[in-house]
Amino acid sequence: MSERTPLLHYRLSTSVNESEHQPSPAGVTAAQSPVVSRRNTKNNQPQKLSTFFGVVIPTLLSMFSVVVFLRIGFVVGQAGLYQAIAMFLVAYFIISMTVLSVCAISTNGALDAGGAYYMISRALGPEFGGSIGIMFFFANVCGSALYVLGLVEAVVATFGIPPDKGALLTASQVLPQGYWWSLLYGTVCLLLCLLVCLVGAHIYAKATFIIFLIVMAVLGTIFISFFVVSPRVVPLRTPSSNSSSPVSANFTGFSLETLLANLDHGYTVDYTTDIHMTFATVFAVMFNGCTGIMAGSNMSGDLKSPSYAIPRGTITAVIFTFIIYNLLSLLVACSCDRALLQWDYSFLGHINVWSPLVTIGVYSSTLSAAMSNLIGASRILYALARDDLFGKALSPATRTSRSGNPWASVLISWFLVQLVLFSGKLNNIASIVTIFFLLVYAAVDLACLALEWASAPNFRPTFRYFTWHTCVLGILGCAVMMFLINAIYASASIAFMLLLLLLIHYLSPTSSWGYISQALIFHQVRKYLLMLDVRKDHVKFWRPQVLLMVANPRGSTSLITFINDIKKSGLYVLGHVELGDLDLLPSDPLQSRYDSWLSLVDHLNIKAFVNLTLASSIRHGVQHLLFISGLGGMRPNTLVLGFYDDCSPEDGLQDPSEAPGDPADAPGSLQDPEATLSFAFPSLRGGERTGASGAKALGPQEYVAVIADAVKMLKNVALARYFSGFDRAEVLGQRGGAGPFVDVWPLNLLRPDSSSYVDTCSLFLLQLACVLNMVRAWRRARLRLFLCVETGRSLRGSEEKLRQLLKELRIQAEIRTVPWDQVATLHWQRQGEGGKADDRLNVEDLKAAEEEDDYVNSFPSNSTRLSDDYVQAVNRLLREQSCPPPAVRFLYLPRPPADTRRYPAYLRQLDLLTRDLGPTLLIHGVTPVLTTDL
Repeated sequence: MSERTPLLHYRLSTSVNESEHQPSPAGVTAAQSPVVSRRNTKNNQPQKLSTFFGVVIPTLLSMFSVVVFLRIGFVVGQAGLYQAIAMFLVAYFIISMTVLSVCAISTNGALDAGGAYYMISRALGPEFGGSIGIMFFFANVCGSALYVLGLVEAVVATFGIPPDKGALLTASQVLPQGYWWSLLYGTVCLLLCLLVCLVGAHIYAKATFIIFLIVMAVLGTIFISFFVVSPRVVPLRTPSSNSSSPVSANFTGFSLETLLANLDHGYTVDYTTDIHMTFATVFAVMFNGCTGIMAGSNMSGDLKSPSYAIPRGTITAVIFTFIIYNLLSLLVACSCDRALLQWDYSFLGHINVWSPLVTIGVYSSTLSAAMSNLIGASRILYALARDDLFGKALSPATRTSRSGNPWASVLISWFLVQLVLFSGKLNNIASIVTIFFLLVYAAVDLACLALEWASAPNFRPTFRYFTWHTCVLGILGCAVMMFLINAIYASASIAFMLLLLLLIHYLSPTSSWGYISQALIFHQVRKYLLMLDVRKDHVKFWRPQVLLMVANPRGSTSLITFINDIKKSGLYVLGHVELGDLDLLPSDPLQSRYDSWLSLVDHLNIKAFVNLTLASSIRHGVQHLLFISGLGGMRPNTLVLGFYDDCSPEDGLQDPSEAPGDPADAPGSLQDPEATLSFAFPSLRGGERTGASGAKALGPQEYVAVIADAVKMLKNVALARYFSGFDRAEVLGQRGGAGPFVDVWPLNLLRPDSSSYVDTCSLFLLQLACVLNMVRAWRRARLRLFLCVETGRSLRGSEEKLRQLLKELRIQAEIRTVPWDQVATLHWQRQGEGGKADDRLNVEDLKAAEEEDDYVNSFPSNSTRLSDDYVQAVNRLLREQSCPPPAVRFLYLPRPPADTRRYPAYLRQLDLLTRDLGPTLLIHGVTPVLTTDL
């Protein structure tokens, strides 16, 4: 037995670089050759990034990017200072709630490549992780295109030839303008980003550090310029189509009049898109300055210590950018008139102490943000491909360089960004980008909320400055803003995400990451189980809760499927007893077999639990299961056993390659030979008998004792015979004519002196047959109720009473009267021949009978022993009256005799009674299950 725990294995495996996951040239995976993989990884592993270089700088540059240089005037000019500050407060409130969730998840364990996708997938499971990962990938792709378009806009504003041919040209205005020219400029800029990202994260980190220094220097000069630059008139260059646009605007310096004029909103037409602006559209553009909070998380696979760096670096960047944005908004509102803010988005260059410096800052920040989103998208795509959630569709994205850089993912991301560039204008895709990022932020908050609500012991983040309230506020904030920005885009994005979720749920393989849904279900089920009070049980709400004993599932698949039909949304447990003594074994042999049983449940598509036990005998094992199966008010009330006979079972899990004839014709066979590898059940070949009888491990005496034990424990008992060859699909798939028949014989056929049809056991038979008829697949089935009568008794009166009973019980069934004088005569003749030597009633049998509702429920006593001729006559009667043959029969099972010496005789007569009847259930009910009350 290995002492290597999953935790140790996890820590060892996470210390290896991403390239370990890739196949070696010889075709051997890293897991198969750990020594070689680790040595190669150590030699090729690039230097990891620190908090400042890997988180703070990328986050700052992504958050500044377009807004700080190109759209801060747009926001204040359109919305006014009041609404601009309100927008920043709302935006930063949303992202602050998300940042708290990101910090909590990132400090709850080791992180790998993939950023937010990795966090969500490992927290919520592959379905949510995969769908949100795709959305986050698209968000980064569109974000990269947005920043490239922002860069193109800045380049054209500085070097573009004005559309007004009469305007004077400067020496720098050399670039032609137009849609296709802008697309060309964007393509060139994107190629520059591609080259940096192809080299690797370390080159990106160095490049961003240089850009960071430039941006900080530019921001410093901008703040200084508001204080040192004198008021001036700024000429405006707007498209000639806007004939009503002003030709110049004023930089007034600090002026109270200017501030008062900029306090309220003044929404007008955006001169770049000719669309009238609103609060929602301006917020969508402004929020793009806040979407960079994941830039550091996206680099999680390249950080020295992601759990340490992500919280500190992200919070630092968020606080710094919030202060800068609000200070800059205030300075702009105090010194620039509204015309300047609305009609010249690059006005900061005109009022700077040195105009080219702002241009350099714009180019640097937007280029950095574009690279950040491009490299982030590639990391997310690589993580998605490596997790194999979409199969071969993303397999090309797993290719990496020797240093571990996912160059194939970079190329795919670059291609998609290039497609988005065809949109043409920054403001055209701002809403889409914002909605994508809001959706991802809401998912991160949801992941943290689910982990918190699940109360999982292993959710112990070192960052504790969050509660479920912050998660809920973040989710609500994201959802509200999504629909305020664009309800159609928001609805379409959510629908697309749900479609991806369902696709991954049904097509992706089972992962080992853990499913938050299971933790939440456990948390809620435990709570509701405690609320399920057995003292409040009522017969109106009774339902079968079945424990089916299975020796070897290979011979019991048909029975397992049939019992699944009669459980009626009740508890269904597959029980199995393994003979052995734990004191003599090195470990529990059952632990390794649970997976096979659970695979069986999945394969048969049934809703059942599995309960295995180790015992010295089958009888003791069944007792254990009856005692311990279930929890609280959810405990089995019905025990189902296979019949004890000599029938050879059919292998319902037989490998098609070994089945005779056409594998597709083999009942219950698997179509995929590899699927049988998950079923570690003994083979039925070689004449070995298996089933609930367990002929080699269970004798007839012990078998009947199991039935008697269940009755003593007030459990209903059902014995199933001839179900090994029962083909449910064939029975229920018949087209045309009447549906299959279900026969019910509610009389105790082994007590011919009894004529009661309304005792507890008879009503239990009726209830189970009705439950079967209520199942959707069995609704076409017709119930046939057989009424055995003797000459001299009122046939009409008995039938009318039974019909009235069925009406009161709301059960639809065809009643058939069966005269059985000749059969009953055989019994009474046997009693006359028996003499008076055995006339005394066995005291133990009578005492056992009195424990029932009526003494006629018991097995015949010594004074009324049944002859084989009588039982065989009853068997012939059952077969003759069943025309056409039913799909299944329900027969009355008498209680086992109190004298244990008569167990073999009891079992023998049950065998004679049911021989050659086809699928049959012998049922003994001990609890009331029917009521006529509302």
